[in-house]
Amino acid sequence: MILMPLMLRSLVKLATALVCEPTSTLTTILYYGNLLPRNLNLDRLVRREFLHQENHFFHFLTTMLRCVW
Repeated sequence: MILMPLMLRSLVKLATALVCEPTSTLTTILYYGNLLPRNLNLDRLVRREFLHQENHFFHFLTTMLRCVW
């Protein structure tokens, strides 16, 4: 029960980012999930604010992508 408010706040933040800027949000998720190559062209689309310590759902998604692929 304690994790629910933390994940919900993080999920809302990620959902609003997907609605407002879908391309950069998906690029950021795939970039930190190690599914995109590291180059300067993609670096412009990556949003660094998702790396915040309290963004638990983003870290969960990137970790799951690293494990699956």
